[in-house]
Amino acid sequence: MTKLTNDEIRQNVRSRYKQVAVQEASAESCCHPNIQATSCCTTSSDFNTISSELGYSNEELDSVPDGANLGLGCGNPQAIASLKPGEVVLDLGSGGGFDCFLASRQVGETGSVIGVDMTPEMVSRARSNATKGNFVNTDFRLGEIEHLPVADNMVDVIISNCVVNLSPDKQQVFQDSFRVLKKGGRLAISDIVTTAELPPEIKDDLNELYSGCISGASSIDEIEAMLCQSGFTDISVEPKDESKAFIKDWIKGSNIEDYIVSAVIKAIKP
Repeated sequence: MTKLTNDEIRQNVRSRYKQVAVQEASAESCCHPNIQATSCCTTSSDFNTISSELGYSNEELDSVPDGANLGLGCGNPQAIASLKPGEVVLDLGSGGGFDCFLASRQVGETGSVIGVDMTPEMVSRARSNATKGNFVNTDFRLGEIEHLPVADNMVDVIISNCVVNLSPDKQQVFQDSFRVLKKGGRLAISDIVTTAELPPEIKDDLNELYSGCISGASSIDEIEAMLCQSGFTDISVEPKDESKAFIKDWIKGSNIEDYIVSAVIKAIKP
């Protein structure tokens, strides 16, 4: 991809998630980013139903401010991150703050959570949600996940939920993630990976299907190679076949679940 194409992809993604951030929970607002999820998400209950399918518990869903859960993602990074009190957590693509607020409760008053998102409207929404929920140990920053507004060797754990696939420069994402992690720090993310070569009409769609978390996905081997090149060790990319149950609705009638799947991606900075 050329630099111009990368910028165009980022603009498309930013525009898509701006719409998600500013939408109101009404019948006229389709909020889920995946391309054929055309039954509009209309209430917080609908968002919770989507998130339940992704692995969130009712307790988790009830513990965040209204407006934080936007029904996004492809897994539950909280279930794999093994967060501990006092840790510094970084969420790549923090959206409305949903995963940050869950992480905030786990790391407690002695810990902190940084959310980074490239969409100003998302950052504004997350900050408002933090104020509503009195989350004093969260910090939401505007920035690209390829160039994180975070100091070197500062973070214990990096989480993310279906965001890295949206980057046109995933190698740079992992390299900068390595930079901000402390020695012994860990990466624990949920993301989409390919299990077979995408059809050309899907792979070549760098607008709708890319911002819908589909055509930008990399293979398991590619993810492992990028993590290794960035310096990570103890790399694990574990596909979750059960995710096909919700992925099949992302492009109805396309059998997209035969090509992509949600995966748990873990790695350590030695």
